[in-house]
Amino acid sequence: MSKRYTITAALPYTNGPIHIGHLAGVYVPADIYARYKRLTGNDVAFICGSDEHGVPITIKAKKEGVTPQDIVDKYHAIIKKSFVDFGITFDNYSRTSAKIHHDTASEFFKTLNDKNEFIEEVTEQLYDEEANQFLADRFVTGTCPKCSNEEAYGDQCENCGSSLNATDLINPKSAITGNVPTLKETKHWFLPLNKHEDFLKEWILKGHKKDWKPNVYGQVKSWIDDGLRPRAVTRDLDWGIPVPAPGGEGKVLYVWFDAPIGYISATKEWAAQEGKNWEPYWKDENTKLVHFIGKDNIVFHCIIFPAMLKAEGSYILPDNVPANEFLNLEGKKLSTSKNWAVWLPDYLEDFPNQQDVLRYALTANAPESKDNDFTWKDFQARNNNELVAIFGNFINRVVVLTNKYYDGIVPEASEFSEVDIETLATVKAYPSVIESSIERYRFREASQELMNLARLGNKYLADEEPWKLIKTDDVRTKTIMFVALQIASALATLCEPFLPFTSIKLKGILNTNENSWSDISTKDTLITSGHQIGKGELLFSKIEDKTIQEQLDKLEASKKANDAANKEIEPQKDLINFDDFTKLDMRVGTIIEAEKMPKTKKLLILKVDTGIDTRTIVSGIAESFTPEEVIGKQVTVLVNLAPRALRGVESEGMILMTETPEGKLVFVNPDTTVNSGLQIS
Repeated sequence: MSKRYTITAALPYTNGPIHIGHLAGVYVPADIYARYKRLTGNDVAFICGSDEHGVPITIKAKKEGVTPQDIVDKYHAIIKKSFVDFGITFDNYSRTSAKIHHDTASEFFKTLNDKNEFIEEVTEQLYDEEANQFLADRFVTGTCPKCSNEEAYGDQCENCGSSLNATDLINPKSAITGNVPTLKETKHWFLPLNKHEDFLKEWILKGHKKDWKPNVYGQVKSWIDDGLRPRAVTRDLDWGIPVPAPGGEGKVLYVWFDAPIGYISATKEWAAQEGKNWEPYWKDENTKLVHFIGKDNIVFHCIIFPAMLKAEGSYILPDNVPANEFLNLEGKKLSTSKNWAVWLPDYLEDFPNQQDVLRYALTANAPESKDNDFTWKDFQARNNNELVAIFGNFINRVVVLTNKYYDGIVPEASEFSEVDIETLATVKAYPSVIESSIERYRFREASQELMNLARLGNKYLADEEPWKLIKTDDVRTKTIMFVALQIASALATLCEPFLPFTSIKLKGILNTNENSWSDISTKDTLITSGHQIGKGELLFSKIEDKTIQEQLDKLEASKKANDAANKEIEPQKDLINFDDFTKLDMRVGTIIEAEKMPKTKKLLILKVDTGIDTRTIVSGIAESFTPEEVIGKQVTVLVNLAPRALRGVESEGMILMTETPEGKLVFVNPDTTVNSGLQIS
């Protein structure tokens, strides 16, 4: 029996493109679930949109010297196009700057305010005197009071995941000016979460929510056990939805209050476009509401948003919130600010028509229960060893042999052997096997079950060897190929949630699009004898080492560029007088010999002609230059530096070097070749 599902995916901030961490944590699993639910005949509203009122947006606008609207317009278009190109099948991708959202969020606030569900309080908030504004959320950084991370934000510590208030931070400083903020009184509206504590305990802890993922249930339980406190729903900002209440001038709805209402407004927008009634998707108890989010949003979707919905009184509550953990990149935490990421638009450009490879790699290594690491080598291995060698290999053999032996016409089967019967029965069981994993939000497990079906096909062909039997038993060969084509047809349908572009391509090769998810379990024949299939083409292509190295080089270059851009210029040292300067004896020297110092990475032992003598100088330049590269180089040498022993070698001077913005060492050379020993003054 079909059911109605409202499936939401966390609204991405429109202050940058989508990266693989977002995809692995939220959008790929959400899309797998939505596609699967549609395939199994359910009524689905898959909803998302751009979160355009976050403080990071205003910070980026200030840095770039543009308006917040300029920022959100730019990135909304980029994000929306990336999702379409990557095959994320939102029924509606909206934005929180839309009028329908402003109206919906304002009405929601007014309903709660009229029901006296808020409390108004005058509190002290951090204030930047120079910037002349209050510091909300990410306008303030400091030390986390729980884990001592010195780079915590005013709303959250990304190191330990704790949700914070700006006033909780130790040694706070303004992200605008760098100044130490002061405290200043201001009035705000608060949602008294403590008022809803009994309801949340009953609904989550005593109710049926123990079927939530352990990481979700554990974090929520910890919050409730710690005691809930009122949470501000307004902020002193000029970017956002104006507070629709007397005294709300100069204030906006806090983004955590505004953003989840975006799911409702986006559903309204979609329903209006489709000529539907939006209310059953949010107010009918027969509808199943599922939120796909990252672990940093657990509290908002499992405690705060349900408290808001309960306070309003007419909405259903989420059935499940299958939050994932974080994805790291090459052993380091993904960071948009440090540009340590694989951006979706870049991937789509570098790997055209290979959306499914990334979808599969992220799903097979999904951070479902713990943080996981994405590496380009694993990406390559998933493609070459699984998609190409298992899935693609099976399909290619089936299609090539069918075209070779029978001109692409599905042969007629004769009597099935015991192996045939067992194989076909196993194929029929796969929809329920994969379904069981998906229904428990174990998408990684489900993807491997799909791959097991392809393995079954490969094993069947390898065991039955139709390429040998064709010479002696044409009847048996036809039956083998008929069975193999049934497996291929099942794969074409069952792979759609995971590999949608591959599904389309495979259905095109098989020249069929007739089978539903349930048909695989119920129909005896998925592709009939006499049916004409198409010519073979590769579903996947091998990814070479060179391609992977290019991505690793790009990452490293991005890191160096970011380090250079954010490198602080050393302040001027203490003043010296002219007599101090005249004590320095700097001369032009010529390097005449060079060798690596044993058992070190950085040191070269140099013989330098200083004009007054030839001396040994140990220099830490081995990571930038080989010994062969520096022989004959003219360099600036501080010749009257007191000798110093380095790893048993006495160094009699110092070569003066500097660093480019990219972090590369360069010599401080005279412009032209001159005699060694020339003094620099």
